[in-house]
Amino acid sequence: MHVTRFDQAPAYEAPRHFDMRCLRLQGKEAGPSEQMWMGMSQILPGGHTGLDGSPMEKLYLVLEGRLTVIGELDGHTEEQELGPYDSCRFAPGEKRQLVNRTNRPVLVALVMPHEPPAPKG
Repeated sequence: MHVTRFDQAPAYEAPRHFDMRCLRLQGKEAGPSEQMWMGMSQILPGGHTGLDGSPMEKLYLVLEGRLTVIGELDGHTEEQELGPYDSCRFAPGEKRQLVNRTNRPVLVALVMPHEPPAPKG
């Protein structure tokens, strides 16, 4: 068993994340994990991510607040507003954007696989 205490969770910077504070709860620098890692982000009012794709599946769970999630796959765009305990999956290759359009902070958990190792060559 590996426990990460919230007050000891390491912060990390994610590219194209604006007005957000990200913490690693499990995996990577927060401790051992073979297949996935878990993080948590606080998104301030007006905070957002870029509309970017990833080769990996991503799972989000809203813990507090209201979060707008935007997905784009094969030219089709979908937008949903999530509240507490609502969750969302983004498929591998699907572009995704998180936006806080409210005046209150949003707290969201993220689970995703480790990045595949770089090809040797």
